[in-house]
Amino acid sequence: MKIRDIGEQGLLQRLQRFCPAEVVGDDAAVMKTQPGKELVVTTDMLVDGTHFSDRTTSPEDAGWRAAAANLSDLAAMGASPLGITVGLSLTSDTLVTWVERLYQGITECLQHYNTFIVGGDICRSPVNTIAITAFGEASPNRIIRRSSAQVGDAIVVTGVHGASRAGLELLLNPESGQNLTEAEKLSLIQAHQRPKPRLDVLPFLWDLDSQSPIPVAGMDSSDGLADAIVQICRCSGVGAKCDRASISIPAALSQMVSNEQAVDWALYGGEDFELVLCVPSEKAQILVERLGEGAAVIGITTEANVLLVDSSGVYPDKHLTLNQGFQHFSY
Repeated sequence: MKIRDIGEQGLLQRLQRFCPAEVVGDDAAVMKTQPGKELVVTTDMLVDGTHFSDRTTSPEDAGWRAAAANLSDLAAMGASPLGITVGLSLTSDTLVTWVERLYQGITECLQHYNTFIVGGDICRSPVNTIAITAFGEASPNRIIRRSSAQVGDAIVVTGVHGASRAGLELLLNPESGQNLTEAEKLSLIQAHQRPKPRLDVLPFLWDLDSQSPIPVAGMDSSDGLADAIVQICRCSGVGAKCDRASISIPAALSQMVSNEQAVDWALYGGEDFELVLCVPSEKAQILVERLGEGAAVIGITTEANVLLVDSSGVYPDKHLTLNQGFQHFSY
């Protein structure tokens, strides 16, 4: 049996047997450190040719994306960042300026969140790889887990989806944006090259529970909106109904591709780095209004099946799956 035979999810399930069950399974690990605080740790890797390339990503942008991916995982856990370490494997002929520019992009992202590089490691490798470990801190009663959703929760997205996939398309095929203004093109490309981890969402979320903590389930949508919804439902033992008309899609996207393609990119395009949250329905609209443009209630958790439905009746119900989005070892 080879890795491609079981795929990314199959390999992860096997490796989780080597870890304490109460630690793994979310966007980051949570470890008790002192009374009233818990340490949140996450690691993410970006590999040249898989996650970035000179064709679509400058060294600065690769660094920004690497940092943002980890900070997004902390946000998805309800944690505030403390610092990161950076591990680099580099080819011997990599330009020193490339590495310096990479670190410039990392620090440009981190400075928005008062976070610093606190260590790391380097080694020689046949392919350039960036491995970042991020450390965060959270109150025990405000840890966001994938397994906390309950039937009847509203499913909230914190922003638009499909923008990063559209930005990648513009970088690979510039002619696809002939109907867009330069500002619209730049906005979509920036969504791909310089995503913003949604740490800003947490104060709005905690403001909802001033009396007592509200149950919140969630994760980030870096692997796609559909992936996040399915993973939360799987971990929580619930189903979901999501309305395709409620999914937040960038206005410019409708000028690039058909509505059906736009919805597909929103669901499976990935790398939008928004949060997908399941919260009590009476709190959901308040949260959406406070978050503003792009935030939306897109569905509700149910007892079984994870479905994309169409309130207009034009499209038949579809099961959301993990198979249509990007999966390592799927080829």
